[in-house]
Amino acid sequence: MKAFSPLSKSAVFLFVAACATVPAEKPPADPGLVEELPEEILAIVGPNQDLSVVRIMPEDGCYWYQWTGPVETTFLPLHTKDGRRICTREQAPRIVAE
Repeated sequence: MKAFSPLSKSAVFLFVAACATVPAEKPPADPGLVEELPEEILAIVGPNQDLSVVRIMPEDGCYWYQWTGPVETTFLPLHTKDGRRICTREQAPRIVAE
């Protein structure tokens, strides 16, 4: 049986080192993410909305939840049981062009 040469030992080491994974850095904290939803929001939120990742969008001041679908992950507006959006401030009326 032939022993490994120093060159082959180095090659094996480099191969194994190349297979190692570097732990991912923790993403920067998102100032819009909500750590814990207030009881008032939990009382009015509609069913079938994943509340594990919720944020307040600075553009509209409304709560949005992270939806993970088969193709993409995106944020969708959080709605009440009767279908209204949940916001931290009153929304301006929308003007629809005819």
